[in-house]
Amino acid sequence: MNYPHLSHKAEEQLKYSDIERIEYIRSPRWIGYPQAQQVLVKLEDLLSFPKQNRMPNMLLVGDTNNGKTMLIKHFLRQHPAHDNPHGNGIIAPVVIIQAPPIPDESRFYNAILDLLFAPYKTHDRTDKKLAQVLHLLKYVNTKMLIIDEIHHILSGSLNKQKTFLNVIKYLGNELQIPIVGVGIKDAYRAIQTDAQLANRFEPAVLPRWELNKDFMRLLMSFERMLPLSQPSDLHEISLATKLYAMSEGYIGELSRLLTQAAVAAIQQQTECINETILNSINWIGPSQRKRQLDRSEERRVGK
Repeated sequence: MNYPHLSHKAEEQLKYSDIERIEYIRSPRWIGYPQAQQVLVKLEDLLSFPKQNRMPNMLLVGDTNNGKTMLIKHFLRQHPAHDNPHGNGIIAPVVIIQAPPIPDESRFYNAILDLLFAPYKTHDRTDKKLAQVLHLLKYVNTKMLIIDEIHHILSGSLNKQKTFLNVIKYLGNELQIPIVGVGIKDAYRAIQTDAQLANRFEPAVLPRWELNKDFMRLLMSFERMLPLSQPSDLHEISLATKLYAMSEGYIGELSRLLTQAAVAAIQQQTECINETILNSINWIGPSQRKRQLDRSEERRVGK
């Protein structure tokens, strides 16, 4: 049989058992939608930028669960760490690190050293850790440092914020590599508190999706990747409208929603996603989840 609604890879999955298909559906997937491709082009340009005293940087901004982390992980997969045939260590052209929950210089260095499997003592002096971080990032030939959740800067005092921003600036200057900050909109406000950094960080925004032709094309891309034997026609206006309302325009929510729906379609033997399937998964959208958490917090405080 032919399955024109599926990609070749998804069609291959139809030969396997339901359990194996469900495992495949739940595995991470990448969809190269236009906004993401534009950011990837900018990242590639930064990666190949020649060393100079004032390196350009990027600030990737978007709402929670709107594909930022997935994008940078995809970029990392395109530039993975690999063996160095001419040296003792590895080559790690791209290093991704998550900013600590509070802007703490020492904890930030700890995270980098942990990522590079470098031995250190937690209570070592901060300047010693800094020297070790600089040495190691040069040793593994890092060409780009990506800091995820960079909006965590704002969770500290003004002094800690200033210190952490100075650390970012210092690393960029010393290593002469581009630094990419990734976070929610508050990240832009955090960077703006330092005039020098604000001038170096070019913002790149991943906006929430709108119910338009781009969203319809996104749904068609998702459908091609979900190994269901019957076409769902996710891009048809009534189903697309429902999916948009349930996901609220967040690609991360849409991915999770369609994953649950595709699994249900296999378990319920419909082999396609329709309104009945969507109604059966008891989906709770992001706004409703937030309201539930807010009410729970209000009850807790009121006790």
